[in-house]
Amino acid sequence: MTTPADLTTYVRSMIPVLDAMGVEVVEAGRNTVAARLPAAPNVNHFGTAYAGSLFTVAEVLGGLYASTSLVLEGAVPLVKSLTIDFLRPATTDVVSRATLSDEVIDRVLAETAERGKSDFELVTEVTDAEGTVVARTRGRYQMRRF
Repeated sequence: MTTPADLTTYVRSMIPVLDAMGVEVVEAGRNTVAARLPAAPNVNHFGTAYAGSLFTVAEVLGGLYASTSLVLEGAVPLVKSLTIDFLRPATTDVVSRATLSDEVIDRVLAETAERGKSDFELVTEVTDAEGTVVARTRGRYQMRRF
C-alpha cells in the first residue's frame, strides 16, 4: 500500500500531463481511491472546469488501483471504455472518487491470476467544493497480465 503523496508523485511522473493539470491523489485505500483537480489550470473559455480535465481526473482512478488493491505481478488495469455525464458546471476544485468492493477486487485478482485478464466496472463521481456531483463516469476496465 502506498500513501496518497507517494502515488501523486508516481502518477505525475508516469503521465506528465497530470502534473501540468495539478492532479493530486487524496485517497489511496484498498476499496476507495480519489483525486483532486484544482480549478486554476483547468478552466475553459467559460470559466468552468474543462471537460477533458474532468474526464481525465475520473479516468485515472482505475489505474490507481494497481498500487492499492489490484496488485498482481506483471498485470495492470487498463481502460476499455468510459462514458461521462456532465451534470453541472464546476467552478471550484473538484474531487473524483471511486469504490470497488472486496468481492470485485478478489474476483478480478483471481480471474487475472488464472486467465491473464478480468473485466470490471468502475463508477466515479466528481464533486465540487460544496459536494455537488458535477460529473459521473462509468468505465469498463480490464486487469490484464503482460
